[in-house]
Amino acid sequence: MCVDVPLPHLDRTFDYRVPSDLDVKAWPGTRVKVRFSGQLVDGWLLDRVEDTAHEGRLSWLEKVVSAEPVLDPQVLRAAREIADRYAGGLADVLRLAVPPRQAKVEAEPAPPAPEGLVPEPPHEGWQRYPAGEAFLRALGAGRAPRAVWSALPGEQWPDRIAEAVAATLHAGRGAVVVVPDARDLERLDTALSGLLGPDRHVALAAALGPTERYRRFLRARRGQVAAVVGTRSAAFAPVADLGLVAIWDDGDDLHAEPRSPYPHTRQVLLTRAQQQDAAVLVGGFARTAEAQLLLATGWAKEIAANRDQLRRYAPVVQPADDNQLARDPAAASARLPSAAWLAARDALTAGAPVLVQVPRRGYVPAVSCQECRERARCAHCAGPLALGSANGVATCRWCARPAAGWACPACGGRRLRAAVTGVRRTAEELGRALPGVPVRTSGRDAVLASVPAEAALVLATPGAEPVAEGGYGAVLLLDAWALLTRADLRATEEAARRWFNAAALARPAGRGGKVVVVADSGLATVQALVRWDPAWLAERELGERRELGFPPAARMATLTGQADAVNDLLDLAKLPEGVQVLGPLPVGEDEERMLLRTGRAGGLALAKALHDAAGVRSLRKAAHPVRIQLDPHEL
Repeated sequence: MCVDVPLPHLDRTFDYRVPSDLDVKAWPGTRVKVRFSGQLVDGWLLDRVEDTAHEGRLSWLEKVVSAEPVLDPQVLRAAREIADRYAGGLADVLRLAVPPRQAKVEAEPAPPAPEGLVPEPPHEGWQRYPAGEAFLRALGAGRAPRAVWSALPGEQWPDRIAEAVAATLHAGRGAVVVVPDARDLERLDTALSGLLGPDRHVALAAALGPTERYRRFLRARRGQVAAVVGTRSAAFAPVADLGLVAIWDDGDDLHAEPRSPYPHTRQVLLTRAQQQDAAVLVGGFARTAEAQLLLATGWAKEIAANRDQLRRYAPVVQPADDNQLARDPAAASARLPSAAWLAARDALTAGAPVLVQVPRRGYVPAVSCQECRERARCAHCAGPLALGSANGVATCRWCARPAAGWACPACGGRRLRAAVTGVRRTAEELGRALPGVPVRTSGRDAVLASVPAEAALVLATPGAEPVAEGGYGAVLLLDAWALLTRADLRATEEAARRWFNAAALARPAGRGGKVVVVADSGLATVQALVRWDPAWLAERELGERRELGFPPAARMATLTGQADAVNDLLDLAKLPEGVQVLGPLPVGEDEERMLLRTGRAGGLALAKALHDAAGVRSLRKAAHPVRIQLDPHEL
């Protein structure tokens, strides 16, 4: 029995006696209720045995909440390994893996499962990659190939993944595919419906609502569908005879679970593939250091196009210096270098849309003093000031107070200037520079799924770029410094991911497609984009991480909390030999962060030591918590 109590010192199984009236319903995998410390709590029935090693008196099972065995044994096995890897509790992982119960859904009549196998999918799309067709044939034969796929620019990746799923279902096995967000899920869902036909798969996402999500979850658990696609939580989908796990754009931070124990979707899928002998497909336009490590260790093979195919499908990529503005006054007011201005003008003249990627949302998300350039902050809470419109009053981004009478504490100046320009301000400037051209924006407030193949300016924040029919005539990547200067381990990797994803939406060079990145041409990230070589950049990034001792070349844990609480946990932890303790680093007014580093082989031992120490603090009812994260996405 696993009791659903989120306390580290209770992360173990407990034995209970099953009364005779519950014997028929108390199956492994069912939800139950038990008495624990005098309270009636939820739990999971994990197994039924004849005897117990417990020497004391056993309590009785109080209730079987539902006779539906929603916890699949293979999912339970993966959940236990994920909990151990990330220093978490099994109950926390099961809460991520199984959606909340909806009683009325369980009582609904089950629709019949479709009969017969899925026909073998076409191979033409994968034939553009030297190893692509072999991968598809291996899936169709029921084998378990493992691959890291670098998609061609302009690739209809939902169709390729749908073909991989179809090949797996053709072999009589199941598939789980995870994508970052709802827009990607909609595209993949459409591709699968067109290729597999109705009732062969389900799409899981939080936006469905609890009832529909649970209905689709049960269809997978009952074996009525063999393929599940979805966002982060779908990685635990209970698919029978799992034959393929796939993840698209594994570097997206949406794949990092924000709830304890903070597992990454990629690791969940790799764990399930290893346990169930399933095929693996890690795909994207860019490549992460973690994906490169899979290739470097020989665990996976590469699927990538040769240079001839790249020249056929890739756009022309040209770097431009941010300081060299166009001579045209309109272009200068829009902060566009000559190369970007000419690329946009030529594409619009040809009747093609132009995509402009702006790293910051809003109008002017940060302002500074016009005289001394000191960053403008709120007089009440010291939060950053921002402008919401051209004629608006600066307001605080933290407490929302207006700062109409703001005066610079350094020089006394009262005028403000833009320190960072957002996507709405950029749209306004480009609209003035190119009168008569429609301007569309896509960002957090309103994300466009697609735009028509007509002359228009499309301004988007990273990750919100809509797909253009026939591709964009030009893609402009502005304010590169905002991505490259982030104080984060993954700044280079994240900049490359966002640039490759946007540039992949451009038309091929043969049809006039051009990408202009406003950055120094000597930067490795820019060079990788110019040559369209994400593999070279990922290999370089992995090499640097090896030299510095950072993930994925090493295992790292962060401990975040009040200083005395962090020190208390470190004193209790029996850290394995060779663990380096780095820090502390201030992360707030009353919190600090310690970093613990060890080799890859010592990761599980480090996680166990931290989990055991957290259990001791939990047993002592320590006043202040410490957040433990293993290999956090942001570092």
